Amino acid sequence: MSSPARHGLPELIAERRAKAERLRETDGEAFPYSFPGVEAVESILGAYARLAPGEETEDRHRVAGRLQARRGAGKAAFLDLVDRSGKIQLHARVDVLGEEAFERLLSLDLGDLLGVDGAVLRSRHGELTLRVDGFQILAKALRPPPDRHHGLTDVETRLRRRELDLISSEESRKLFIDRARIVSAVRAYLDANGFVEVETPVLQPLYGGALARPFTTHHNALDRDLYLRIATELYLKRLLVGGLERVYELGKDFRNEGLSSKHNPEFTMVEWYEAYADYQDEAGRLEELVAQAAGAVAYAGELDFSPPWRRVGFFEAIESQTGIDLASERDIESLQAAILKRGLELPSEGASWFELADALLSKFVEPNLQQPTFVMDYPIEISPLAREHRSQPGLVERWEAFAGGMEIANAFSELIDPDVQRERFLAQQRLASLGEEEAQPYDEQFLAALEQGMPPAGGVGLGIDRLVMLLTGRDSIREVVLFPAMRD
Repeated sequence: MSSPARHGLPELIAERRAKAERLRETDGEAFPYSFPGVEAVESILGAYARLAPGEETEDRHRVAGRLQARRGAGKAAFLDLVDRSGKIQLHARVDVLGEEAFERLLSLDLGDLLGVDGAVLRSRHGELTLRVDGFQILAKALRPPPDRHHGLTDVETRLRRRELDLISSEESRKLFIDRARIVSAVRAYLDANGFVEVETPVLQPLYGGALARPFTTHHNALDRDLYLRIATELYLKRLLVGGLERVYELGKDFRNEGLSSKHNPEFTMVEWYEAYADYQDEAGRLEELVAQAAGAVAYAGELDFSPPWRRVGFFEAIESQTGIDLASERDIESLQAAILKRGLELPSEGASWFELADALLSKFVEPNLQQPTFVMDYPIEISPLAREHRSQPGLVERWEAFAGGMEIANAFSELIDPDVQRERFLAQQRLASLGEEEAQPYDEQFLAALEQGMPPAGGVGLGIDRLVMLLTGRDSIREVVLFPAMRD
């Protein structure tokens, strides 16, 4: 963005404010309450794509958007108008508008919002154009827009002032339209496969469904602490108990953790749960869903999302990258010794076995998983809500899906035995008593729901922000969140 000091921003704002006052006094049609009947620019560009250079029509259309550029002099001028869908050239002529209206149009500043009625033509230079037969000034931009050619070069400004980023960058507008298409594709896939979209509490009396630290708040009327949810899992499973059988929720979760290129404290997740299915079934669902989302934005990158994706065991994945056989290092002392022996840099002092195992996966395996991959069959210690493996003692039926060097989804064959779940909760309590901040709290209400009888089920949590990163080729979660969390 141009420097306010160099270009006298206070003076520019004062000039624009004075113009706005003059318009209020002299133009009774300026700043209307509405401007109905507007068409998207892209629809007009598409409808007249075959119009020949120099060809004119009397087909009238109405567009509205922001004035991006102006050129020409004398009795005619060309202006560029931009809306969400694209840019169209306007041709203004004094013999069409009259002297007074023509001068008023040319007095507008870049960034002002304009509504135009006119006929379609293609200029002699081949640009599709709308002849200005009439116009209304819809809103006055008191501040100048970002530099047209350089846009917003400062990353911090782009993220803090997303409205300026969207004004100046067609690429940014396309990114967030693509994000909306990805979300719509996710919903469309689940709706078409018999899932019911539901809403569960964001403010929860007890957080759960993930190993993470929550945000805490206080409800004055109830005089009790509540938590912003870290996951929707436990409420959605209770709906399976209630007989809904296939449910999903797409919305915000919150985790009181650090910021990184892959982490924002407020993020968007979709979780779905399906009765009478297991984690293998849900792997197939994820493959289909992601392929459909990729198709919605015509993904053409280097990742191959077509099914089936590669599958590798948790222990196998870690051993292939570190040489450590976790299956034979099932106590903390031997695992620490194996890590030290190989000179691997991990925080071993005070860490539990499952923290070290998870750190090995995160640091040495995850960055190397570029093509879509399922890491299968996790240790029971790091999966308190997953069902025990049907053939491998000490493991659970869980997978995490990775692509582009990051985790995008997590799934279980869900634990439905209330007595086993109670034992897992108690084990998590013991970890919490030893200082583990991310232990799963003991949830008696959830256990009571399981005691009503929950059908065998599979469940998946898919990170929408990370999926958007993959399908739009972005390296940071802050790029795909409209208003990311920022430091002061």
